[in-house]
Amino acid sequence: MSFQGFDPAVVDFMWGLRFNNDREWFEPRKAEYKEIFENPMKELCRELYAEFSEKHSELSLTSRVSRIYRDARRLFGRGPYKDHLWLTVSAPAERWSCQPVFWFELTPEGYSFGLGYWMAQAVTMAKFRARMDRDPKTMEKLARQIKKQDTFRLTGEEFKKPRPAPNELLAPWYNKKGGFSLSCEREHDQLLWSSQLPRHILEEWEKLVPLFQYLSTLDGDPDPRKQ
Repeated sequence: MSFQGFDPAVVDFMWGLRFNNDREWFEPRKAEYKEIFENPMKELCRELYAEFSEKHSELSLTSRVSRIYRDARRLFGRGPYKDHLWLTVSAPAERWSCQPVFWFELTPEGYSFGLGYWMAQAVTMAKFRARMDRDPKTMEKLARQIKKQDTFRLTGEEFKKPRPAPNELLAPWYNKKGGFSLSCEREHDQLLWSSQLPRHILEEWEKLVPLFQYLSTLDGDPDPRKQ
């Protein structure tokens, strides 16, 4: 079955789950959750992955859809369910936090998609900075290409005390502390309820493929902290 768009009723469901995050509320609505939230997200993921991986077979990609259930070891006083779902398309890795991912996420407030790291490890960011030190021109070219587009915005926590970057163009990238994202964030709109959503995401992801290829090889770089 192909993706036909999310049902607008999913918004009320997500808000309901946020304010009633317990089994008593969720279990009677589990069938509704699967119909309007989980199944469409899986259909969207399958469609995105199939087309993107076929076009970029050299990348050896894999895909994943998040579970609605929180890890019981990490509840920290929160309810047992997430009030949002996300999907990723990325290279397979034993430690997913060291690899960049393309993603789409649907939340009660809106939706987002883009490319980035999910809590990148310190060693990954150290390798990123070391590569910019060794060869600033390659990243400069990518940074200029990204500045020309108006879909994605560079986000991520920065060092409180800026580090000396190779130049001004690379400074916003160089000073990201725990990873970064190129993110497009939107309120719920007609595209979200449409079968055209996958095509739009794929067209926008395509702008970020050169950066993805650059970042995907960082894990093979030597750890500069040990040199």
